[in-house]
Order: sequence, then C-alpha cells, then structure tokens
Amino acid sequence: MKPVRVVLIGQAREEYERLNIIVGENPDNNIPEAQLFRSIKNKTSLIKQNPFYGDNIKKRSIPSGLDVENLWRVELTNYWRLLYTVRGDEIEIICFVLRIIDHKTYDSLMGYRKK
Repeated sequence: MKPVRVVLIGQAREEYERLNIIVGENPDNNIPEAQLFRSIKNKTSLIKQNPFYGDNIKKRSIPSGLDVENLWRVELTNYWRLLYTVRGDEIEIICFVLRIIDHKTYDSLMGYRKK
C-alpha cells in the first residue's frame, strides 16, 4: 500500500486556518466553527486511511473552474462540504483538498438550482 498524504490548498487551506484561529480564540468547543473544525480533522483522517472515502463526482459534473480529472465530496457537519482530488504516482497518493464550503456555495459551484 502506498503512503497517503492529505494536503489542503487554496481556499480549503484559508478556511481551515480561519477556523483554527476562531477555535483557538474561543474556549467554547460547541460553537459551530469548533464543530466544523473537528469534522474537517476527522474526515481528513478518514481520507488518509482511504483516499476514495468520499462520494465520487461524475466527470461530466465536475465544475470546469476546478481543473481536475477526478473530484470527491465529503459531507461535513452543519451541511458543509469538503471537495478533494486524488493524484498518485509510483511512490505515494496525494489527496488535495480544494474547497471547504457551505451547502449554498456548494450548490452554486456545482450549478444546482433551487426548486
């Protein structure tokens, strides 16, 4: 089995760092930001154990702006979503976390409309 790394990049890294600051400054572990932060840590741990843990997004449904060949979605607490892509070579597998977004932003990114 190849080693697996999970790397947060771009918007996902910014959101994670923002949450880390909020959680560090607030002693209440039950605030929504703390719950989301724990959820992200838990899910990235699961992705590290199994790179294909999330729900696979069909190729035709991948937003062109993401510029990836595969996309996986993981549901987080409070209806947030984590989007990642899996890349690998002979040595290792790297899961790049691209976005950590709320449900409304996810729907907009994926082109879903309200009914």
